[in-house]
Amino acid sequence: MREFVRPKVVVSRCLGFDHCRYNGNIINSSIVANLMEYVDFLPVCPEVEIGLGIPRDPLRIILENGEQRLVQPASGRDVTEAMETFCTDFLGSAGEIDGFILKYRSPSCGIKDVKVYPTTSFKSAVIGKTSGYFGSAVLKEFSYLPVEDEGRLRNARIKEHFMTRIFMLAAFRKVKSEGRMKDLVAFHTENKYLLMVYSQEELKKLGAIVANKEQETFQELVSEYERHLYRALSRPPRYTSIINVLMHAFGHFSERLSNQEKALFFWLDPEVQERKSLSLPCN
Repeated sequence: MREFVRPKVVVSRCLGFDHCRYNGNIINSSIVANLMEYVDFLPVCPEVEIGLGIPRDPLRIILENGEQRLVQPASGRDVTEAMETFCTDFLGSAGEIDGFILKYRSPSCGIKDVKVYPTTSFKSAVIGKTSGYFGSAVLKEFSYLPVEDEGRLRNARIKEHFMTRIFMLAAFRKVKSEGRMKDLVAFHTENKYLLMVYSQEELKKLGAIVANKEQETFQELVSEYERHLYRALSRPPRYTSIINVLMHAFGHFSERLSNQEKALFFWLDPEVQERKSLSLPCN
C-alpha cells in the first residue's frame, strides 16, 4: 500500500486543540479531527500569542481615518502593531508549510467575511467585510499554498481540492529534500493523471521540465517544476475534466474488460448515458 507523506498544516488552535476562543470555548471541527491521524498540525492562536488572556474581551476591526485597525472595544486597546509584528515573526519562522486551516470569520484568523465597523461602539453597524490580520498576512505571504477556513471546508468540492493540494505538495516537499532527479521523475509519473485533471496545459510544461533536454541541475529543474505545479493546482478541476481523464485512462485497459464490466463503467458516467455513441481515446 502506498504511504503518503504527512502534510504540515498551520491550524487555528481553537479548532479542536485548546479552549482559547475569546469566551474560553473550543471549536469542534470534524474536518480537523478527521485529519489529525494523517497531518502534522502546527496550532496557533494569534490573539493569545500577543498577550491577550483566556477568556478575553473580543476584538474587532474598525475603519479609522481610512485605515483598518484591530482593537478591543471593551478596554480601548489597539493591538494592530502587536498583531502585525506577530504575523511577521511567526510566518517568517514557520518553515516549510503545505497549507493552512484557519478560524472562520475571526478578526485575527479569518480569510474572508470578517466584519468591519466604523467605531468601537457596540451599537455601530457593520460597514464592510475583509480578512483578519493573521489571515490576511497568510494570504499575502503564502498565496501559492492551500489556505482555507473550517467553514469553507464543509463544502465537499472545496475540501477535496484542499486535500489533494496538501498531500501532493507534501509529497513534492519530500522530493525537494531528497534532491535526486529520479524522485522528481517518479513524482511526475505517479501524479500524471491527477495533474491532467487539473491542467493539461501545465502538465505538458511539467513533462517538458522533467524531460530535461537542456541538462539542467536538479535545483534548477525542481524550482521551475514547483512554479508550474503551483499553477496547475491553483484552481479546482472541472468535473468534465475528471470524466475526460477517466475515459483517457479507460482506453489503456478497456480491451481486457468483459462487455459486462464495460457496460458498468459507462453506466456510472451520467454524461455517457445521454450520448448515443462514444469514441474512446486510444492513447
